[in-house]
Amino acid sequence: MLTISHLQVRFGRHTAVDDVSLGVGPAEAVGLIGASGSGKTMTSLAVLGLLPSGARTGGTVTVDGRPVLGAAAPAPSRLWGRRLALVGQDALAALNPLVTVGRQVAIPLRRHLGLTRRPLAAAVTEILDRVGLPAETRRAYPAQLSGGQRQRVAIAMATAGRPALLIADEPTSALDPTTQAGILTLLGRLPEHGTSLLLISHDIAVVSQICHRLVVLHQGRTVEQGRTAEVLSAPAHPHTAELVAAARAMSLEAVA
Repeated sequence: MLTISHLQVRFGRHTAVDDVSLGVGPAEAVGLIGASGSGKTMTSLAVLGLLPSGARTGGTVTVDGRPVLGAAAPAPSRLWGRRLALVGQDALAALNPLVTVGRQVAIPLRRHLGLTRRPLAAAVTEILDRVGLPAETRRAYPAQLSGGQRQRVAIAMATAGRPALLIADEPTSALDPTTQAGILTLLGRLPEHGTSLLLISHDIAVVSQICHRLVVLHQGRTVEQGRTAEVLSAPAHPHTAELVAAARAMSLEAVA
């Protein structure tokens, strides 16, 4: 579904991403882990076709066999919706505060699936139910919802066009633990509906809850990747071992 091969992203003399390779299979959830400055964001922007104009790139990125990087890649707007979708950290910033939830969820359903009138209204209700929101949520404005509810609306909008791949960039970091668990459960179900997931986070404990495989970045490079249980039980790279140890320490503090 997603193949990144020897990706490089440079800005002048600075190399933000240096020889990153990873893949996400059909209906698979993969976690992309790394600290700030590790190259996570630039890798995701390369996949989305949103790198800044000054970026120089190397390597290849394909989604469902189609190039999304380089001169042969289509315009980003042609990729979003059916091929690619994004859920970020701040759902409130992604939603229009002056438009009801129902009208916002209807936009991708109309644009990508061609739905109108009664079928459109029914689809809005169905997708809100799928993300755990009652039908009356369609009449609410974003400011009237909690942070967790807004994030569910953002996921509803991102998945309404039935994308092949969803990139979720730190989607739970601003949420309390209980709400975070609900959003992770929702994201973890996406592969059941045929959508592959690339979950980006600095927190290996969060990502490991729902991802089949983990990819660890450090200083712009891929330093380790493998099945989640294997990476957690026997990390092969020192940086991965540090991330795992930190996650365990935080878990013990939470219990205490």
